[in-house]
Amino acid sequence: MRITVIGFWGAYPEQGSATSCYLLEKDGYSCLLDCGSGALSRLQSYKDVMDIDAVVLSHYHNDHIADVGVLQYSWLVQNSIQNTNKVLPIYGHSEDEENFKKLTHNSTKGISYDPTRVLEIGPFRITFMKTKHPVPCFAMRVTDGEKSFVYTADSSYIDSFISFSEGADLLISECSFYENQDGTKVGHMNSKECADIARKANIPELILSHHPHFGNTQDLVREAQNYYAGNIQLAREGLTWGF
Repeated sequence: MRITVIGFWGAYPEQGSATSCYLLEKDGYSCLLDCGSGALSRLQSYKDVMDIDAVVLSHYHNDHIADVGVLQYSWLVQNSIQNTNKVLPIYGHSEDEENFKKLTHNSTKGISYDPTRVLEIGPFRITFMKTKHPVPCFAMRVTDGEKSFVYTADSSYIDSFISFSEGADLLISECSFYENQDGTKVGHMNSKECADIARKANIPELILSHHPHFGNTQDLVREAQNYYAGNIQLAREGLTWGF
């Protein structure tokens, strides 16, 4: 299993980059976790858009789904050029029916996942946990049967992250604020809270993502190191984890 960071900014992409998007690969199968603003452009440095087998969405805020629309157009155009009729499955929750319906287009099909059940796609098994965010949002725990990682999606701190993440090999955590800031009201975490989850859940590696657009983001790592002794990396495009 290999994970590649495609986009890592919160809210909007800074120049030449993208918001939340992660490429998950194993045995020739490729899946996107979220598809934020700028993701389609950046993705093509690593993977042909028609080689994506599925997309799984955590929630419907634009910094996580903005490029779903242009991804749909890319499949429509490429099907026409290549004289094919491929359909890309896009998995999302149906608690927001209006946005869920938009996942189905000429060359894509929206498929509702049940957050209480395991989603099996390709070589991966995904379990979900509802987070604390202004809209319905679901964290994901992904395994290929050998390794596992947790993607927090967007959330303020909740204790249930610890049991949900226990024993995973990697935590990809949103980190929208610095240690001395409280992101509870807007549904986001700070560097200390990310570190606390990784430490209490016995996770050996932590990637801090969903970065703020102010301050020195390297400080996020330095702050987290005060509470967690494992390996910490700041998300960046092209950062790869796995084998």
